Amino acid sequence: MRKKRILVVDDVKETLMALKIRLEYSGYEVLTAPDGELGLKLAREENPDLIILDVMLPKIDGFSVCRLLKFDEDYEHIPIIMLTAKGQETDKAIGKEVGADVYLTKPYNPRELIYHIERLTGSSGSAEKLNQLIQSGNRSTK
Repeated sequence: MRKKRILVVDDVKETLMALKIRLEYSGYEVLTAPDGELGLKLAREENPDLIILDVMLPKIDGFSVCRLLKFDEDYEHIPIIMLTAKGQETDKAIGKEVGADVYLTKPYNPRELIYHIERLTGSSGSAEKLNQLIQSGNRSTK
């Protein structure tokens, strides 16, 4: 069975790497992009099962990327989770208007993120792997 493929678009290298490690550990194939332009290009070329998208991005902002994908019949089926520091109600409303399936703010709860990924992709079992990773990390920091 093919692993579900997730595209993560964020301009903060540490965030990209943390998400990539968590998601790969949870059994996903992960593609990354450091800006909206490359994120849009990869979304169109790779047709991922889900996109995790920041709002504040170089070249093309996340709201625009989301809108371009969700209003294109070739890509509207791809679930998009906005994962951003922009937590104002107006930002959440814009996220909904442009078609985001879920809007989460940073700092985020990894279990909540995995829950939404599993729900939107129809995958399962990832949450248990993530819980194990979180527990092992908690033990190593004590």
